[in-house]
Amino acid sequence: MPTVVRFTIRVAPDSDEEVFKLKIHEEWAPLGARRFLDLVQDKNFDGGAFYRVIPGFMAQFGIAADPAMYKKWSQMIPDDKVTQSNTRGRISFAMRGPNTRSCQVFINFGDNGSLDSQGFAPFGEVIEGMEVVDKIYSGYQDAPYREPIKEEGVACIKDKFPKLSYVVAAVVED
Repeated sequence: MPTVVRFTIRVAPDSDEEVFKLKIHEEWAPLGARRFLDLVQDKNFDGGAFYRVIPGFMAQFGIAADPAMYKKWSQMIPDDKVTQSNTRGRISFAMRGPNTRSCQVFINFGDNGSLDSQGFAPFGEVIEGMEVVDKIYSGYQDAPYREPIKEEGVACIKDKFPKLSYVVAAVVED
């Protein structure tokens, strides 16, 4: 049975908290789904930024707010077979080649089927609140990602990129 994960986020520093929900399908990509749920259970996403947001393409997050947490989850996992397409609202792990998935994930804003042949295996989908995902701040595009977030945590980007959207908390729903 699919698992539902509730993300509470702030799309702007002074905005109210908003929610989107993901349905995680272990049958789509078992290794990715399991890693993602482990990351949620360990609170890896809590306090982290949406640091790479490309309009019409995707919103990437997953580098932990605390560098020690990032280090804990930086070990890579093997690839899953791609069984679903990277369509709007689907979530996949970011990677830089075969078997390089660790803790960074992205939600597709559009239909990005071109990613399928590159090995990006969706493991879940937004089932509620896609309008919230669409509001994630994209004005900086991938500039925050070029900062030393992995080594220094989100503290190194908060002042330089004050409009970033952040995860408040991610929890598995009962």
